Amino acid sequence: MPLLTAVELYRFYHRGDDETAALRGISLQMRAGEFVALLGPSGSGKSTLLACLAGLDEPDGGYVEVMGRRMSRRPEAVRAALRARHLGVLMQSANLFEHLTVEGNVRLQMSLAGQVDRRGIELLLEGMGLTDRRLARPSQLSGGEAARAGLAVALAANPQVLLADEPTAEVDSATEARILRHLADHCHAGRAILVATHSQALASHADRLLVIRDGRLIDA
Repeated sequence: MPLLTAVELYRFYHRGDDETAALRGISLQMRAGEFVALLGPSGSGKSTLLACLAGLDEPDGGYVEVMGRRMSRRPEAVRAALRARHLGVLMQSANLFEHLTVEGNVRLQMSLAGQVDRRGIELLLEGMGLTDRRLARPSQLSGGEAARAGLAVALAANPQVLLADEPTAEVDSATEARILRHLADHCHAGRAILVATHSQALASHADRLLVIRDGRLIDA
């Protein structure tokens, strides 16, 4: 069974009489152990697709299933429960609670999944290169640090599927390599990752490339 399935996703945005088609009939599946990179220019629909897959946005057509259960057009409580149990989500912003430290944000995500593990927190922060920033609050982080802290939160509960939007933005090559090793370990444990990225280094490690342009998937 696929861990995540999307069938004919459409998403439209309206401003006055103008209509923009952000997604135009996208279908995909994610299976255990897959590392998939989603490539495409800015404005192509990458972030909209991830939001729909995560149940943070509702498609206007089509549907998403997570672990065989319908995500689309379900009450928010159902979608939130599916996210907490099966998905790790990193968007481009709003991934951290401002009143909590980096460590506190990671601990909270583990608590929601009922699996707080002090050693696990230490290893996760080490893997993201954030050990010395564990007590910093989001407002004290650089853009790259905030992205890595958000990724640590997304991975905190060992989700079956990780959906990540530009997880290596604003990091140096050594830090990117460290993150890639951590993501590879996640896949080797039988989980799946879908990453929207402009990074060729990250894309080169993917098992499969998806290219999106004008809201449609095209051949890589």
